[in-house]
Amino acid sequence: MIAVIFPGQGSQKVGMGQALAESFPVCRETFAEADDALGWPLSRLCFEGPADQLALTENTQPATLAVSTAAYRLLVSRGLSASFVAGHSLGEYSANVAAGTFAFADALGVVRRRGLYMQEAVPVGTGAMAAILGLDEELVAQACREAAAGGSESAGEVVSPANLNGAGQVVIAGSRDAVARAGDRAKALGARRVVPLPVSAPFHCALMTPAQERLAPELHALPAHDPQVPIVANVDAEPKCDARSAIEALVAQVSAPVRWEAVVRRLASEGVTTYVEVGPGTVLSGLVRKIHREARVASFGHPDDLPAIDAIIAMSAASA
Repeated sequence: MIAVIFPGQGSQKVGMGQALAESFPVCRETFAEADDALGWPLSRLCFEGPADQLALTENTQPATLAVSTAAYRLLVSRGLSASFVAGHSLGEYSANVAAGTFAFADALGVVRRRGLYMQEAVPVGTGAMAAILGLDEELVAQACREAAAGGSESAGEVVSPANLNGAGQVVIAGSRDAVARAGDRAKALGARRVVPLPVSAPFHCALMTPAQERLAPELHALPAHDPQVPIVANVDAEPKCDARSAIEALVAQVSAPVRWEAVVRRLASEGVTTYVEVGPGTVLSGLVRKIHREARVASFGHPDDLPAIDAIIAMSAASA
């Protein structure tokens, strides 16, 4: 059983998708569709940069969605069939496009505004994120609680787990000083390392509530259909099989933690044995290998990756 998984923000790099567009008409057409939908050349930003513009949250999100969708459409044209889809944060939008919950063109506009709303929710420099390595989720949560209690409530200092990635990696997010205190407390509790992340906003924490409130009516207004493939959601690791629940999961995930380890474990419990990461980068492939060690894992974002994917497609067809 195959699950297709889609990366989120942080996987982007200048040049992503270019080789696919140059080699395959379906990918070229997907980038043209993205340019038309947004009214500006997103494809050029993906292919040529500059890197500082691609790194802007409101650009990164539609760019990553476009590359993931172009790559997925190519694999579908070659016979790939998924039993489940999932995505990490932004990647859940790619998963919904793949499942047919809403149209690619609609998703592009929504994720661009999602990025803008998330950036505007917290003034630059006042929020932060950090990866806590080598400490289990419960102790990271304890470190966050103690750090939040050590600050000034009137200052609105927040810190909480934001990405529960598994394999001893938990990302925390919140107010800058509270994140620093939580990192120090995590070290005292036995964390191997605390790595500050170069992000422009503290995603997936309570500070994102204003962004969630702005985005919710736009998501609810999207023309939506029941997904053709179950989407295992970040917010609760439950398969979403109808349009309403798929949309509500996207609303909730703006300020809720990404439960990626739970997502992978749910996919494994449903019988998934093969994971194909589709889009830029290989971050999720690495996490899956540590969470579901017996699984077969492959990634696809460049024509050079096709032989491994074609082998998976052939094996799936032979066992059907």
